[in-house]
Amino acid sequence: MMASMRNALLLIVCGAALAQQPDLKKTTFENQPGMVLANGKLEMIVFEQGASFANLVLSDDAEKLSPLWNPARLAREAGRPSQFGASFGHFICVDGFGPTSKEEAAAGLTGHGEAHIQKFEVKASRRDGKTSTLVLAAKLPIVEELFTRTIRMVDGENVIYVNSELENLLGFDRPINWAEHATIGSPFLEPGVTVVDMSGKRAMVRPYDPGERGLPHHMASGKEFTWPDAPLESGGTADVRRAQSPPNSGGHTTTLMDASRKYVYVTALHPAKKLILGYVFRPDEYAWTQSWENYPPTGKLARGLEFSTQPFDVSRREAVTTGSMFGVPTYRWLPAKSKIESHFLMFYSRVPEGMVQVDDVRLENGKLTVEDHKSGKRFVLDASLPL
Repeated sequence: MMASMRNALLLIVCGAALAQQPDLKKTTFENQPGMVLANGKLEMIVFEQGASFANLVLSDDAEKLSPLWNPARLAREAGRPSQFGASFGHFICVDGFGPTSKEEAAAGLTGHGEAHIQKFEVKASRRDGKTSTLVLAAKLPIVEELFTRTIRMVDGENVIYVNSELENLLGFDRPINWAEHATIGSPFLEPGVTVVDMSGKRAMVRPYDPGERGLPHHMASGKEFTWPDAPLESGGTADVRRAQSPPNSGGHTTTLMDASRKYVYVTALHPAKKLILGYVFRPDEYAWTQSWENYPPTGKLARGLEFSTQPFDVSRREAVTTGSMFGVPTYRWLPAKSKIESHFLMFYSRVPEGMVQVDDVRLENGKLTVEDHKSGKRFVLDASLPL
């Protein structure tokens, strides 16, 4: 009798444990292995390589339009091979954001850090009530760091919560470079239509060599400005929230996030399709948002919404030597044998008819409120988990 009761209890415990470890739905997207995360509102594909967020759609969207940059598809449509591997959509630049020194390259270190080229291991996949959690981790072998990313989704919410941890495996303090290389692409990114807004004002155009090859630059090199009115090479200013129409330019700006806010934001809104992608994060963890613009005349556009620890994607040596910009550090410290964390949420949702821009995003009391003061439109999303 006692033995049968123990066996019954064991079966109940094992069943509960199995219920907390749901099978991950595996998939292949653009010839890359990945996992599908879904909560009834959103479906997101996460690559095994780099833990990149490769595709994001609304579950009930017949068009299945993802706002995320897909260079494989854009290259295919243009009749060219893709050169980006699994590093597209939203990928991680840790530890490093930009080119390497010649010595680092000789040691095997790649540009934009090691995380985006590592295969991540699934450390946990569980469900607690309405919340699904996926924990991914990878060791960064050259810099001797461990990167762990926790992704959470709550049933029925248009929000994805992302917590990340970087552990120093060595016994000395070190400066690190960290960027969330969030990138939008066509057709969600439409010239003259899709508008990017963020909670920052002090900004700068990245310095460039006027003789460099590539798309024409229309912004004045190395000039400070107040977002979003960037100085032009031809004189005057232009609102750079929208891509030029017709497109034929490249550029790169950085904006210092408003440190007086607990949470800051960057959004990309397509008013005609009534769709919005947005990110909310802490300015003490990501002080800068970079807008990398690649607007070729083919219309196969890409634009970065890259929130990061540094104003531009430069080598570690340059970031540390620069030290600060606008009085704010251009790198972050990772203490010896210690861990640091970063947090953000991303949301993808429909918006009310007539919404044309974003003037504020607030995360308060389990709600995410997005406002357009120009049109008077606003909407509220459930965001039940803390950031």
